[in-house]
Amino acid sequence: MPGNVESTLHLLSGWQPRKDGTAASDAKILNEALGSEFEAVAAYQVAADSGLLQKPVLDVAMNFQGQHQAHADFLARTVKSLGGNPVELKKMGDYNFPTGNLKTQMDVLRFGAGLEQGAARAYLGMVAALDDRNLAKAIASILGDETMHWAILRQAIGEEPVPSAFPITWEDPRASQH
Repeated sequence: MPGNVESTLHLLSGWQPRKDGTAASDAKILNEALGSEFEAVAAYQVAADSGLLQKPVLDVAMNFQGQHQAHADFLARTVKSLGGNPVELKKMGDYNFPTGNLKTQMDVLRFGAGLEQGAARAYLGMVAALDDRNLAKAIASILGDETMHWAILRQAIGEEPVPSAFPITWEDPRASQH
């Protein structure tokens, strides 16, 4: 998926990592995102390997997995450019996925929808937390992708794809400091 990484990198054209202390903070945030993207890649592999997904659904799941891998590639490169050490992909068993509860295609879809909703919430928080606003734009692009995944999976399980005008909420911890 190098083309996808490059298309995200255009958001950062001319971008240079900041030389102040914010680079380390941003690298830490992006490293957390990288770990989540690795988890998503692994989760979609569990879904594919379960044998529970019918062909058209399996194709969508594999497309989503590829997009998560593209996110991971972008994040790993960006963490390195900020002077950080990218986290590594864990072993499949280290993720503690609820594989024993995945008995039907619907179970797998609900599992995926929950992970995508969690990812969307996390990325929303990152947009606000990143000091480098150009990096925040790139993360907002990933946020959009996560919310599309969540909406598609919600529709597949028979739920309203976009349940409200503000379906993803995040509480800014700085708000309680005022």
